[in-house]
Amino acid sequence: MMKLLKSVMLLILLSGTSQGMEMLNMAPDFSLPDPQGKAHTLAEYKGKPLILHFWATWCPYCKKLQPGLDSIAKDYKDTDLQVLGISFNEDEGAMPGEMLKKRGIHFPTLISGESAAKSYGVPGTPTTVFINRSGEIIWVTNISDPNDPSLHAAAEIILKN
Repeated sequence: MMKLLKSVMLLILLSGTSQGMEMLNMAPDFSLPDPQGKAHTLAEYKGKPLILHFWATWCPYCKKLQPGLDSIAKDYKDTDLQVLGISFNEDEGAMPGEMLKKRGIHFPTLISGESAAKSYGVPGTPTTVFINRSGEIIWVTNISDPNDPSLHAAAEIILKN
């Protein structure tokens, strides 16, 4: 009974923070390069819970959020949870991969993500998408507080589903 109550409370918490974004059902596929030019697709993450972080090097709110997402990646390193950045709307000459390293962030990023951002209905940066093992989008948020407890709650939900 307590487990059910806890799950209901998490869903209520999450539903109140989606900030009016329209929910998608299944995560759209993408093919994007990493900073070294190698193409990656959503299919590489099939069957794994995935957090997509849409961001840009010039975004101060992204910079604020990234340590929180990196902390989630570290907290769940013994699971199959994946955290993946997707950089988009960058200034010419921006180096997203190098920027994450300079910030001490360890999760990988893909670049030139404008097409993926459009497919996911991303209104701006930061936008974080939580996808379960079945490829369903569970939650989309624009939270920039790295300590917001709903980020960890969402990670728990996608790990279990």
